Amino acid sequence: MAATISETIRVLLIDDHALFRESLSSALTHQPGAGEPVIRIQHCGGLRDALQILAQQELDLVLLDHDLGEERASHFLPAARQGGFQGRVLVVTAWISENEARRLLRQGVAGIFLKHAPLEELRGAIQVVASGGTFLDRSFAGPAEPSGAREPFAAPAFSERQRRVLRFVLEGLSNKEIAWRLQISESYVKAILQSLFQKTGVRTRGQLVRVVFEQYEDKL
Repeated sequence: MAATISETIRVLLIDDHALFRESLSSALTHQPGAGEPVIRIQHCGGLRDALQILAQQELDLVLLDHDLGEERASHFLPAARQGGFQGRVLVVTAWISENEARRLLRQGVAGIFLKHAPLEELRGAIQVVASGGTFLDRSFAGPAEPSGAREPFAAPAFSERQRRVLRFVLEGLSNKEIAWRLQISESYVKAILQSLFQKTGVRTRGQLVRVVFEQYEDKL
């Protein structure tokens, strides 16, 4: 039987509102459905505490508020990378300007999630980012403007998780069959496919197959 995709996503939530941290941690760590990854969350209210936690533990993903009082999200990633953190960062915030969003994406965050969206969408965004993809709120995903004013969002290389799913897609397997092969849920397969759609700039499974054969076959 094929190896399974990681069953646990280890998360650090950084937000200066204790009620939000505690509520979100409780909501996300409920018992997952069959084949769904377990989300294990620690949380803290500031960057100093966050860097101490990251220095002591290996975590997969940071959920980072943009506005931390006197601190800003842009202060986090350079310090975290310098300290050896190699995980991924998803900014979870009530509001952020497009310029600041682009600044954070250039720094290397894997996505921007706005707090007005529902919990299940955040759960999906966590799975997409943890599986190697990017997630952008729809307000940041508009078409390119003339004169190059809107910069493209660079995508990283395919992760091993994405390659494994993509190989099955190229073989013509359905989401249900892929889920059975990898012993994960169909919803997790869909999250990984969504990350592949975003990474390759396509909207459908058929477009994904064509683009991969034309441009990315050497990366599999």
